[in-house]
Amino acid sequence: MRIRTLSVALVLAAVATTASAQSVDLTGAGATFPYPIYSKWFSDYAAKARVRINYQSIGSGGGIRQLSEETVDFGASDAPMSDAELAKAKGGKVLHFPMVLGAVVLTYNLPDVQKTLKLSGAVLGEIFLGRITKWNDPRIAALNAGVNLPTKDILVVHRSDGSGTSYIFTDYLTAVSPAWAGGPGKGKEVQWPVGLGGKGNEGVAGQVRQIAGAVGYVELAYARQNKLAYAELQNASGVFVAPTIEAITEAAASVAKKLEKDTDYRVSIVNAPGKKAYPISSFTWLLVYEKMTDAGKARKLADFIKYALKDGQKSAPTLDYAPLPGNVVKQLEQRAAALTSGR
Repeated sequence: MRIRTLSVALVLAAVATTASAQSVDLTGAGATFPYPIYSKWFSDYAAKARVRINYQSIGSGGGIRQLSEETVDFGASDAPMSDAELAKAKGGKVLHFPMVLGAVVLTYNLPDVQKTLKLSGAVLGEIFLGRITKWNDPRIAALNAGVNLPTKDILVVHRSDGSGTSYIFTDYLTAVSPAWAGGPGKGKEVQWPVGLGGKGNEGVAGQVRQIAGAVGYVELAYARQNKLAYAELQNASGVFVAPTIEAITEAAASVAKKLEKDTDYRVSIVNAPGKKAYPISSFTWLLVYEKMTDAGKARKLADFIKYALKDGQKSAPTLDYAPLPGNVVKQLEQRAAALTSGR
């Protein structure tokens, strides 16, 4: 009987240990912008380390709110948290981890236009302010000599949710359009003067795909996955540039050296200098408490971040993202190693 009791106790202890190990899975929520590559990373890491990461692609605003309320282990955002948002976070100091680089593209639905459109920041500002309403407007025509533009109305599609993609796009418009800067300005949520809302990058891409004459802004991967046309944009050097991996990397080069000294990482690279730089490029961030309440989760999250920074970067170009600069990766690996519990 004593042997049997001991055996049962050992079995129960083993079950408890297994349950405890399984409870060290991680939950996150936030940006839709990096969702395609995050999904791959989470899947690959689960196969490698047997750690499940459940991520809800609900938009950057939602990710910041859930992290601040401590309902998830990490948040994700394409817009860095403001000082006011950081002050409201219940779990203490929040660290920003840039994870990868991506591009926001201007996608449009003009079936009869076969040549890639060229657009400038000034023209985009006028379109999204509702001041340019026809595709054959002279200001668009001037940028697209030889293209037979339709007389069709322009239907603007924008995000309806709190969105880091919106932040990146409106950050760009604020940089290149004085009229936009003095009006809606930049933010995860702004008062759109015109247009139709769509939830997530998926929603905007879906609306543009369905409506002839529509124009919207989405992360590059969503435009390519939905086989949507997207424009070449005029950059700060006056050159029209497509959103290639090389052009996104060139945009990041403008801050790579700066980040060796400034480790806040809340930086913008829209409208960056450089003839080859794509003008609506951005980092996307994981948001992590410096000190987590659960030591096991802190270790697993740190290990995942180090995996994504090293092995994960290799898969970035296959999903239309650009890898981080090497000097930034080294600094972030050290930051990840310092994540602890202790609250």
